[in-house]
Amino acid sequence: MPAAPAPIRLAYLLSQYPAVNHVFMLREVRLLRTLGFEIHVASIRDPDRPLAQMTAAEREEVAATYYVKSSGLRVVASAHLHTLVTRPVSYCRGLTEALRVGISAAPYFAEAVVIGRWMAAHKISHLHTHFASTVATMVARVFPVTFSMTVHGPAEFQDPIKSRLARKVEASLFVCAISQFGLSQIMYANEHAQWGKLERTMLGVDPSEFVPRPFRPNPEPFEIICVGRLAAVKGQHLLIEAIDALASQGRRVRLRLAGDGPDRGELEEDVRRRGIFGEVVFEGNVNQDRLKDLYRGSDVLVLSSFAEGLPVVLMEAMAMEIPCIAPWVNGIPEIITHGVDGLLVPPGSGQALTCAIARLIDDAELRRALGESARRKIVDKFNAQRNIEQLAEIFRRRLS
Repeated sequence: MPAAPAPIRLAYLLSQYPAVNHVFMLREVRLLRTLGFEIHVASIRDPDRPLAQMTAAEREEVAATYYVKSSGLRVVASAHLHTLVTRPVSYCRGLTEALRVGISAAPYFAEAVVIGRWMAAHKISHLHTHFASTVATMVARVFPVTFSMTVHGPAEFQDPIKSRLARKVEASLFVCAISQFGLSQIMYANEHAQWGKLERTMLGVDPSEFVPRPFRPNPEPFEIICVGRLAAVKGQHLLIEAIDALASQGRRVRLRLAGDGPDRGELEEDVRRRGIFGEVVFEGNVNQDRLKDLYRGSDVLVLSSFAEGLPVVLMEAMAMEIPCIAPWVNGIPEIITHGVDGLLVPPGSGQALTCAIARLIDDAELRRALGESARRKIVDKFNAQRNIEQLAEIFRRRLS
């Protein structure tokens, strides 16, 4: 019998791994391994939680991941000295390009050389990245490797010049966009000659992991969950405004904010000022096990963002038949069809959020119908296994 083909060997460069806000990266890495890929993971930063707060799968990934920032000054110095001696021209070329970006790019260059040496030690010639494209570009500039990247947005699309999006696409072997909207924005930022590098790779969740939760026809209080970083782009002040309005109408509601971030203090102050601390619970960062518990007790998931990529939290909630309310920004209308499998509202409107939540409080049958339709949408279009199999085919085709 002919020998089985050797597995495709890849390095994955991630900004922080594992991370509660980016669980999809863990799913992607682990599913690709089940499809026969040999994936070596490097993370710029250490995990965002201690081991005791992680799931079993996350702990397994920590044990197998190379952490760049915690590798130590001796490793960094050795990597740079060795690269300067063995690859002086490309080293100086990469350093010059980093300095053109600005002095703030110096740490990225330092990390890129460490990653390049790590790849050489493992004899890996291709690097794929999420959220670390600047470093990946420098790795390919200094070392004889290729790289690809998944672009999530929306930051890159808001300022493609500052993010050097066109330069990164030009230097890459191929580029993945997670939504049709994202694909269009990358096309807009690049010359037509680069469009052949672009692929659309939808994210997804496992419908057998996120199963329908018990439906509550008459919840008391009505449980609302919002999952995401507590940051300005997520617009949670609008959601707090909506909770205040609903409570003023005499409705018994409870909002659970799952996540943490720089805006937490301001949000807590907003809640205190409005006198609705009993209606809003700050859950902080939670792992997937705890998040599923919160989903099971939720009657609706609400996002109030000003900009988004393609929110995986919508997919998770929809798979569990939780009706979702979200703004019609960026890639969100690719997940939710208004009035069919969720509700879309104009961004920036606390009043619109209030009305949409009130509508679902008052109409149990609508909640049930939206939830059931939402799960069908996820099973059909946002199944992680199917979508990552498509990503695997892209890797095979592009790297063959």
